[in-house]
Amino acid sequence: MSAGKRPARAAATKKVATKRASAKPAAKAPDRVKEFGEFRRRMNERILEHDNQVVRRFFALDTQTYKAGALDLKTKELLGLVASMVLRCDDCISYHIAQCRDAGVNRDEFFEAFSVGLVVGGSIVIPHLRRAVDFLDQIETAPA
Repeated sequence: MSAGKRPARAAATKKVATKRASAKPAAKAPDRVKEFGEFRRRMNERILEHDNQVVRRFFALDTQTYKAGALDLKTKELLGLVASMVLRCDDCISYHIAQCRDAGVNRDEFFEAFSVGLVVGGSIVIPHLRRAVDFLDQIETAPA
């Protein structure tokens, strides 16, 4: 590569980096948050309509697991978020982001949890991290 081409490439790289840094959440942001919550509630009701003891017990166990105990609710939700990132479950990630937000997790704490999930899970977590940050952005801009 000639030295003359390097400045143009550097300028193009800088322009792409600037676009990435200034990315804004989509205009329909609150819809995704609302739709996710409504779908989850509707399907949980539908699933629990069926009289299956194993399913009901698992749902109850999940509910009990996230109640405050030796670990507070905020810590447990952050653990759930990190585990969901490592397991690459986008619905789980969205759910735990919403729960973490309700538990008082701030943006810096989210990004520390995201960094743990990324380090434990590796680069394959990056697409899920992108969707996680997008969902967090949407929650933060959704009307109360």
